[in-house]
Amino acid sequence: MTRTLITGGLVITATDETHADVLIEHGRVVAMATPGTQAWTADRVIDASQQYVIPGGVDAHTHMELPFGGTFASDSFETGTRAAAWGGTTTIIDFAVQPKGSSLAAGLDAWHAKADGQCAVDYGFHMIVSDVNESTLREMSRLVEQGVSSFKLFMAYPGVFYSDDGQILRAMQRAGETGGLIMMHAENGIAIDVLVEQALARGETDPRHHGEVRKVLLEAEATHRAIQLARVAGAPLYVVHVSAEEAVAELAAARDKGLPVFGETCPQYLFLSTDNLAEPGFEGAKYVCSTPLRPREHQAALWRGLRTNDLQVVSTDHCPFCFSGQKELGRGDFSKIPNGLPGVENRMDLLHQAVVDGHIGRRRWIEIACATPARMFGLYPQKGTIAPGSDADIVIYDPHARQTISAATHHMNVDYSAYEGRTVTGQVRTVLSRGEVVVEDRKYTGRAGHGCFTPRSTCQYLN
Repeated sequence: MTRTLITGGLVITATDETHADVLIEHGRVVAMATPGTQAWTADRVIDASQQYVIPGGVDAHTHMELPFGGTFASDSFETGTRAAAWGGTTTIIDFAVQPKGSSLAAGLDAWHAKADGQCAVDYGFHMIVSDVNESTLREMSRLVEQGVSSFKLFMAYPGVFYSDDGQILRAMQRAGETGGLIMMHAENGIAIDVLVEQALARGETDPRHHGEVRKVLLEAEATHRAIQLARVAGAPLYVVHVSAEEAVAELAAARDKGLPVFGETCPQYLFLSTDNLAEPGFEGAKYVCSTPLRPREHQAALWRGLRTNDLQVVSTDHCPFCFSGQKELGRGDFSKIPNGLPGVENRMDLLHQAVVDGHIGRRRWIEIACATPARMFGLYPQKGTIAPGSDADIVIYDPHARQTISAATHHMNVDYSAYEGRTVTGQVRTVLSRGEVVVEDRKYTGRAGHGCFTPRSTCQYLN
């Protein structure tokens, strides 16, 4: 089928809410009109009455098949993108990893090989630069030309991904020259390792101590330092998975100066807390991620940051490890628990619940989950909106349905849900990816290999 008509729904984008019919041909939106004003014919008609018609979600932070702590993230590109589709996300941007001592190109090639022919929805890549040297700095411009225009650096994980301040400065300078965007994991990993060693020496081995050693002040300090290094380099900065009120304050202060500094947070920091890390037995291991979950009082600052645009994006940092056999690697030593949570399927629904709860409005929901990530990473208006010429990545969303999130019903390849038993209002009904129906009335109709690698331009907030 080449012509699809979506009729009767409330079309919501980051800028508008309007009742409109949407006509799709050859995978793209070709026209929109007030219902009943055009006598369009189509091979397929989707009735969206009483539903929202929204852009497919853009999750700009996922880790499919990521090697970490002696194991691998449990979602493959096939299972992870299928789960994304179920949750109304039609584009992911995953992280290719440069192995230490190797080239950026080798790391990118390895991730292309993992993803090619496996994805249910479209995908792009960021590049994790774990070995900053003259050779890799030269490679950055070639990657930008190939549509991989963002580079992640770590102030955490010494001996694995860690870069020192000199390497970070060099990479930022190079990014400033090439138009690339530096993404920063901002935690003081050197100091954290000291606190980990001291905690274990005291016999503090339970999962809750993961959050206690990765202190708020060490996230705030690293965020401040990253901002100052970016200022010295004359480069933009995007800070990933911001979890603490003090880190938000650093971003807000920088943005008040007019600096090109951006921040992302994740659903786990908005909906979960250290209460989860402290669950009895070893249950807290399910919630070990970095940056860690914070005390509940930090949530208000994150919501406020999203409303004031000091935080611009909500991504998942989807990096699932099964409780059985993977999270359990850290029994008796919290530092050996693989860091990461599942969530690619839950983001759009949790953020709709935030609309229901009054934290954000409907258009802001679409802005932080679809439009801004697409603009931030050079995909707009191909992705992130519904407009003539855009890819027909469209979700028919039932704002009235009630559902209970559970591992028993989710589609991620992981044996627990971080949101087990949480009831939310709103549910994805039908999903189109480039005009092809991949979820139809809560039935999966997609296929591995439909999703395409999507090259990206540079950050559209800098042009």
